[in-house]
Amino acid sequence: MFIEPRYNLQQRKGWIEVICGSMFSGKTEELIRRINRAKIANQKVEIFKPDVDVRYDETQVVSHNSNAIEATPVSSSLNILLMAKEATVIGIDEAQFFDEELLYVAEKLAEQGLRVIVAGLDMDYLGKPFGPMPKIMAVAEYVTKVHAICMVCGDLATHSYRKVDHGNLIMLGEKDTYEARCRHCFNKGMTEGA
Repeated sequence: MFIEPRYNLQQRKGWIEVICGSMFSGKTEELIRRINRAKIANQKVEIFKPDVDVRYDETQVVSHNSNAIEATPVSSSLNILLMAKEATVIGIDEAQFFDEELLYVAEKLAEQGLRVIVAGLDMDYLGKPFGPMPKIMAVAEYVTKVHAICMVCGDLATHSYRKVDHGNLIMLGEKDTYEARCRHCFNKGMTEGA
């Protein structure tokens, strides 16, 4: 016997938003802006960040221009599912540093009716897709790519150029370590070392 499912018309519909771009493009700034607007609307928000990111603060998400919002550091993206019980809006910063399970987590939260806002680098310092970001971008309902200004020529920057020699893919840094570059200046730096 087939029983027709009943749908609750009041049930929230969840979705995934992605904010991506290079270093110094304003990704975290935009995440903080969206979270603050949700707070103004009296929505319950919860923000998460990878526990490896302690550049500015251990428990806050901080933009390069020092805007900050309280966050929960987690070691695994699966912990977000356990800690996001009361929220209706979930913010996730520095998503490229999370494990591949972040895709599952984001989709699961959206299926539960939550608005999920994911911010992170779309490319690593080699100009290659970074961590779980490409897959999350593929399934997201909304993708916003923000741009920095090229530190060499002043055009729109889409790449994060690493100025120091370091063998690891992940290297936390600031303006002393990275600079935003357009495609042309990034490629020139990668081939000529400038």
